[in-house]
Amino acid sequence: MAKAVTLAGSLAQRPGRGGHTWVFLQYLLGFRKLGWNVLFLDRLDEGMCVDGTGRPVPPDRSRNVAYFVSVMDAFGLDGAYSLALDGNGRRIGRSREAVLEDCSSADFLLNVMGYVTDEEILAAVRRRVFLDTDPGFGQMWEDLGLADLLSGHDDFVTIAENIHEPGCAIPDCGRNWIAWRQPIVLDEWPAATTPPQRGFTSIGSWRGPYAPIEHQGRTYGLRVHEFRKFMELPRRVEEPFEVALDIHAAETADLERLREEGWKLVDPAVVARDPWAYRAYIQGSRAEFMATKGIYVHTGSGWFSERSICYLASGRPVLAQDTHLGDLYPIGEGLLAFSTLEDAVEGARAISADYGRHSRAARQIAEAHFASEKVIPRLLESLEARS
Repeated sequence: MAKAVTLAGSLAQRPGRGGHTWVFLQYLLGFRKLGWNVLFLDRLDEGMCVDGTGRPVPPDRSRNVAYFVSVMDAFGLDGAYSLALDGNGRRIGRSREAVLEDCSSADFLLNVMGYVTDEEILAAVRRRVFLDTDPGFGQMWEDLGLADLLSGHDDFVTIAENIHEPGCAIPDCGRNWIAWRQPIVLDEWPAATTPPQRGFTSIGSWRGPYAPIEHQGRTYGLRVHEFRKFMELPRRVEEPFEVALDIHAAETADLERLREEGWKLVDPAVVARDPWAYRAYIQGSRAEFMATKGIYVHTGSGWFSERSICYLASGRPVLAQDTHLGDLYPIGEGLLAFSTLEDAVEGARAISADYGRHSRAARQIAEAHFASEKVIPRLLESLEARS
């Protein structure tokens, strides 16, 4: 009998965000490639459903549902999902009865950031695994008594690979975390075969949904607070720099400075509107410039972006802000890390000076360190060791 996993996360709430969509696809397609049966659980809470202009509409006429179903069906996941539409039991895909049956026979639930809170579903699952994809936030919220995402789970997995290392400031909250890295399905992300049409690019949110956190006397900030340190980069390097930035129009000072410093701003709602556009944008880029959230950097987390993994797999080098990556991955060819503006300038110039070598090394890093057929079995081995 085939093994089965239930994955829970928030995809339908963010229609038209191709990168966010790929986070879940990598897990679903990765497990399926290994022969596992998969079930994806999602929900749309009241008031979340909108049409193409952002106006509230019933679920059956919403962009949310149309996007969700089109993605699931396009990747052969029809029949492998259940989307709850409200608190009255309406669902698209698997019925609640089928979900409870599937969960009871699944080997475990992989609950992204504790997304599923339905007590009946949680009770039906034999093993509840908390998957931390935004390290630092959940742990500090619990440590400060602000929120509790962790209770009710049997195992705890984080992509903060340094969490138990002496230099990492993320509290473990008394849990024995499994340090893991995110997978990529390389069949879906082949090395790009055409010359890049863009220069260094980046995709991301300027602030994101969470506020900065003060923990043990230090404030841990967001991407905006880190990106500002590297605003001058396009003026220092003879390469074009482009950013698909989810930034509010009211951020006038930052927008003006980005343009003054030479950043080309493109609309993420266009270039990352679905999984295919997102993939095309990355594969059409020369390399990635990744300035990340301050909480990942200043906790020494070892966090590495799933987006950067997509660049690497595409044979596009990555210039990443250092989150204490040196003991985790080979740094210097294909993947270069920076802490200061001068580091970033030097790294960008090095990539440009020998692009072919860095491009080949990027793909090799993805194959050696992030391929789903290698990464997922390591998680399974860790879980098995704790059963």
